[in-house]
Amino acid sequence: MIPQIDRDHPIPDTQIFGLRESHNGYRINKMCSSLTHSDNRDAYRADEPGYLDRWNLTPHERELVLKRDFAGLLAAGGNIFFLIKLGGVTGVPIYEMGAQMREETFEDFLASRNEAKAV
Repeated sequence: MIPQIDRDHPIPDTQIFGLRESHNGYRINKMCSSLTHSDNRDAYRADEPGYLDRWNLTPHERELVLKRDFAGLLAAGGNIFFLIKLGGVTGVPIYEMGAQMREETFEDFLASRNEAKAV
């Protein structure tokens, strides 16, 4: 049986999100998931450092959140579906996250979304 994910032969320009990454990003994803509740969003906006204290984030994870480093959060095990919740609270739209994750300017990222793709 061939494994579904072969870490020895990664697909270029992709990032695997498997059990290992899920485990590594647990604190980040749990905190982001909490932002589905309006009371938590209000608490986050009122006192971001205090809110982050509730989630036992590592100093590195905390720094990534405070810097709005979505590429770093993704690399640290953040799941895009949870990171979107953080973006919503902090005012970072998904296309800005995508540009960051692809290491492109926002304008270049937007232009790549509008290109006609040859089939």
